Amino acid sequence: MGRSAVTRPHRAASDVALGAVLAGYGLLQWLGRTCGATRAEGRRRLPGDELCAAPQAITTHGITVAAPPEHIWPWLVQMGWGRGQWYTARWVDRLLFPANGPSADRLVPEWQRLEPGDRVLDGPPATHCGFVVRLLEPEHYLVLQSTEHLPPGWSDRYGAAIDWSWAFVLEPGPGGTTRLLVRSRVRLRPWWVAACYLGVVVPADFVMAGQMLRGLRARAEATTAEDVAVLRGLRQARPGRPAC
Repeated sequence: MGRSAVTRPHRAASDVALGAVLAGYGLLQWLGRTCGATRAEGRRRLPGDELCAAPQAITTHGITVAAPPEHIWPWLVQMGWGRGQWYTARWVDRLLFPANGPSADRLVPEWQRLEPGDRVLDGPPATHCGFVVRLLEPEHYLVLQSTEHLPPGWSDRYGAAIDWSWAFVLEPGPGGTTRLLVRSRVRLRPWWVAACYLGVVVPADFVMAGQMLRGLRARAEATTAEDVAVLRGLRQARPGRPAC
């Protein structure tokens, strides 16, 4: 038996393993861009799409919530570091974002004030990483934008830049349900920063977006009409800048 005959099965097994890895990675890329959303939802124009022109990556995720938009909206308004966080499971926070505290499981009146131009932190203030509220229509949509989500020093050292819009859209459905859509549009430079983002962050969004959506759904479905009424009463009674 020749040497080539001995190595041929090993080579075939390696080819199969490589093919499986590539197929799995391709599946993660697809899920990271579309998990939970229909094809029509992925193709639709949503609020905030105009903020990031010519994006290199677009992700659209969705979930149906057995609650009306007014039960979901207060949870969206209080998102952010030092506030309600992002509603991901604690093990995800510990693994990927150790500086994050646990996500809120209650609505906090002090966190219900949000307007266009407000800053929403995505980490401790020292990291200088956050979003700006660009568009907001209570109980309909909230659109955030960031030009800061880069490793420290990359902008000065490599000329790196990011433009990232992040939209949360609430659409009433039948029987008191709501369709919650989350869309990201991102553009980066230089090319190798974009390649890193597309190669790593997009597949990871399959986990992160799914975690966030399920966390929001669980909280919204446990929210009562009385909870919403209390928050509305507090907002109406509060002087000064109107809250959403």
